[in-house]
Amino acid sequence: MLNETKSNFLLTPDYTNTQLTALVILRLLIGWHFLYEGIVKVINPYWSSAGLLIESKWIFSPVFKWMVENPTVLKMVDFANMWGLIAIGLGLIVGCFTRLASISGALLLLLYYVTNPPFIGYKYSAPAEGSYIIVNKNLIELFALIVLTLFPTGTIIGLDRILLLFRNKNRKSEMADMEGNA
Repeated sequence: MLNETKSNFLLTPDYTNTQLTALVILRLLIGWHFLYEGIVKVINPYWSSAGLLIESKWIFSPVFKWMVENPTVLKMVDFANMWGLIAIGLGLIVGCFTRLASISGALLLLLYYVTNPPFIGYKYSAPAEGSYIIVNKNLIELFALIVLTLFPTGTIIGLDRILLLFRNKNRKSEMADMEGNA
C-alpha cells in the first residue's frame, strides 16, 4: 500500500520504520558484497573468470567452456564481470537506480548459479563453503535482490529519492503550465 504526500507528490510505502530499516540494511549489505567482490577482482592482476567457467558442468557448460577457449571473449567476460559487480554494488549502496541494480545483480547471480550449481554428484576443484543441495549463497542473494526489486528502498533513502523528487517537481510544473494554457 502506498501513501501519496501532497506536498511533494512522493510515494512512500506504508511500512514500519523497522521494516524499512531492515530493507535498506539488506540493500547496503548486498551492495557492499558486490562492490567488494568487484574491487578485489580489479586489483588482482591475475584474476580471471576462466577457473569458474571451465569448471561448469550444467546446461550451458559448452558455452562457458567456449568462452574460456577464446581469449578475446574471456577478456570481455572478465571486464563485464568486474565492472558490473562494482556498478551494481555502488548502485545498491547509494540507492541510485536500485531496481536496475537489483535486477542486474540477480541476473549476474543467476549466471553464477547456472555456471556451477550445487547439485548432488557435481564435483569442483575449488572447495564449496559448505554442503549445499540445490540452495547456495548465490541463490539466496539472488532472491534477496528480487525482494529489493519489489520493495525499492532507493526512493526511501538514496539518490533515487532525489531523482523522484526532481521528476515529480518537473511534472507538477508541467501540469501547472498546462492548466495555465487551458
